[in-house]
Amino acid sequence: MTGAGGADVPTGADGSSGPDPLAVEAVGALRSARLTVATCESLTAGLVAATIATVPGASAVLRGGLITYATDLKSALAGVEADLLEHRGAVDPDVAVQMARGARTACGASIGLSCTGVAGPEPQDGQPVGTVYLGLDREDAEPLVRRLSLVGEREAIRRETVSAGLRLVLSAL
Repeated sequence: MTGAGGADVPTGADGSSGPDPLAVEAVGALRSARLTVATCESLTAGLVAATIATVPGASAVLRGGLITYATDLKSALAGVEADLLEHRGAVDPDVAVQMARGARTACGASIGLSCTGVAGPEPQDGQPVGTVYLGLDREDAEPLVRRLSLVGEREAIRRETVSAGLRLVLSAL
């Protein structure tokens, strides 16, 4: 993508210009499988869906997404149990599963992908910076959860979360 003055604007999760290679692979695999995806994102604030959307033809597979950056929106928009959030906090594997299910059902997708975690600079809910949970929910399979322990600056953690989420989608196909 070209920005003001003709300079390339990064569009890949890794900061490169052009579609992210993992996103290209995920879109192709989803198309081949005739499946769709929706996201529910916290620490990435829409970056997963935006990364998928950089791929030409993404509209065939990307249904939409929920940005639930604030904890209360995880319940209000994604249907995460309020008691779960109150007792365990937002950075939790069961929260990730419920977020993924909420995205899938709200957007009418085959697959829901979620990410919740701590990008920093401070710990959250007793979890250290770099703790991330990815959730994946399919109507026809058991939900998947992945725990990541990432290191680096805030943006590096967010970018690696996007890549890990795309890898999780690919592994579920």
